[in-house]
Amino acid sequence: MANTYSQLYIQLVFAVQGRESLVRKIWKDELYSYIGGIIINNQCKPLAINGMPDHIHIFIGYNPTVSLPGLVEEIKTSSNKFLKAKYKTSVFNWQRGYSAFSYSRSHVDAVIKYIMNQESHHQKHTFKEEYLKMLTDFEIEYNDNYLFDFQTISNWDI
Repeated sequence: MANTYSQLYIQLVFAVQGRESLVRKIWKDELYSYIGGIIINNQCKPLAINGMPDHIHIFIGYNPTVSLPGLVEEIKTSSNKFLKAKYKTSVFNWQRGYSAFSYSRSHVDAVIKYIMNQESHHQKHTFKEEYLKMLTDFEIEYNDNYLFDFQTISNWDI
């Protein structure tokens, strides 16, 4: 075959270190835009980026020539540096680890809608409930000792 063709969709989910509610509403759009730029620079396509003060969902059209762990590491490292430099937020870090879930093309619109409606979704479900449901739905075995440190989500306006 002369060329390689793929159609891969991945949702990434990871939390702020200690599950602290540090993603501030006043700069989240700029953060998400910055992360979108990282994704584009890594030859992937950002489809939806949104979250809550303590975690983020990133949905991408994935390019299989890119290392997924490398992409996540770059997103975390670069966005940490960006926030610390721009907003002087020395306490901000992403938690170690992440989850990656794959989807078919037929699910793209629903996943985008789900990610973009995080605020209303989390009025009904906690992050813990959401995350455990995703792991269960995708039949991913997990150890309770290595799940996120779940804390109460605080107000957006911190």
